[in-house]
Amino acid sequence: MKLRIFTEPQQGATYDDLLTVAQTAERLGFDAFFRSDHYQRIGAGDPGVGSTDAWVTLAGLARETSAIRLGTLVSPATFRLPGPLAISVAQVDQMSGGRVELGLGTGWFDAEHTSYGIPFPPAGERFGRFEEQLEIITGLWTAEKSYSFEGSYYRLADSPALPKPAQRPRPPIIIGGVGAKRTPRLAATYADEYNVPFRSLSDTGAAYDRVRRACEETGREVVLSAAQTTVVGADQAEIERRAAAIGEDADKLRENGLCGTPAEVVERIGQFGALGAERFYLQVLDLGDLEHLELIAAEVLPHV
Repeated sequence: MKLRIFTEPQQGATYDDLLTVAQTAERLGFDAFFRSDHYQRIGAGDPGVGSTDAWVTLAGLARETSAIRLGTLVSPATFRLPGPLAISVAQVDQMSGGRVELGLGTGWFDAEHTSYGIPFPPAGERFGRFEEQLEIITGLWTAEKSYSFEGSYYRLADSPALPKPAQRPRPPIIIGGVGAKRTPRLAATYADEYNVPFRSLSDTGAAYDRVRRACEETGREVVLSAAQTTVVGADQAEIERRAAAIGEDADKLRENGLCGTPAEVVERIGQFGALGAERFYLQVLDLGDLEHLELIAAEVLPHV
């Protein structure tokens, strides 16, 4: 099981905050540093400094880290046109020496679209645009010569399909969610990894099974992963303190997230592993608590 650090900068974090966490995660031996892709705080509370742009952030981190993998979980298809997004991700992949992964989704948080003047079409259209973006981005990255595409929402004519990413044939693509029909089909067709975020063991297992059945039809295989809000403490007092710091109740988080002593957390991760998960995204919300990462690296990472 590979453990990845997953942050939510829209809740209020500067680039320097993220740099510190990414470099700490790299030093401690975590497999990857991921961030969400949002432009506005989700939920009530002080927005602090606000959010930062995901791919600008990852471009900076690409030059200030050397080994850890970098990516989004996930970038909304509503935020960027597919051609420019393919260029941005390819460039960041080059800047990192081939360490980038693209998580892509339909987009769901309508308030941030309204706040920043981003169109937010109905769900059916968002899924249609999402699917066309997946085809276009993978097509641009893998095309040997020029690339053209004619769809319902996007048209590309004789694109030079450049620049190419460092990873060949392309950077890994991650698709997440628990939709019963379209999501499994898209994951089985385009994704290298399928992620189930913030769901119970039973819901996660059912979602994995749907994707496995879809993969039987496409003849492809995908890596399975999960994401959970994470609080680890050496004892109950430390667990409660860290849970309170992110506005969570420790007992509820034990039931609905990844919370407890290192031994409890190792056991819980193992239960997701038994379902087939090979990667686990630890959503850490208190970015100033680097001792939290130190504890996880020392007492959890060696045992999963």
